[in-house]
Amino acid sequence: MCERYGIPHSQFRGQGDGTWTDLDRRKALAYAAYQRQVCQGCGTRLDEWDETHGGTEDAYTAITLRCIGCQLLADKQKTVPEGDEGHGVKVALVPTSVHAALQYARTHQH
Repeated sequence: MCERYGIPHSQFRGQGDGTWTDLDRRKALAYAAYQRQVCQGCGTRLDEWDETHGGTEDAYTAITLRCIGCQLLADKQKTVPEGDEGHGVKVALVPTSVHAALQYARTHQH
């Protein structure tokens, strides 16, 4: 959260006035170093798998999950025309209540 909002950890915890302390800087640098070790593809760190660094090859189990939102997006994307007709067409998820309100507003405009 601190990285996202660019605030020192002490401020996040409700302490201090937002001034970066030495401890805040050390925490931020440690977190940045940790993030550099995280694989962008799977989100794990090599040490978690490496037994010589306290890890194990059984550190994680691969599972499958189905996200209905991603499924809906993929299905709708198949309906976008190829070529010029499909250029610029975006597929997005809109809450059903918002979609209904937009449809109502379109059909009941003065």
